Amino acid sequence: MPNKQSAAKELRKAVKRNAANKKVADKIKNLVKINLKQLKASDKAVKESYTKTIKAIDKAAKKGVIKKNTASRKKSRLMKKVAALK
Repeated sequence: MPNKQSAAKELRKAVKRNAANKKVADKIKNLVKINLKQLKASDKAVKESYTKTIKAIDKAAKKGVIKKNTASRKKSRLMKKVAALK
């Protein structure tokens, strides 16, 4: 438990930020899972739906939820699999 008032406020802020960041990270995970299931089923709709995933990854990297290189790696691996679907 924080002793100072400012420390208590920082703790409250950190809890809020962690919750927001977790929500964004979970959204990315779910979108990637959906895309991978579509790829496994050889569903052509993945070509349209993976742009949503790429957009979410870019936004998360911009906000600092995930690092820039992590975002690039996730996008690259996903794009590679989508391109191989042909």
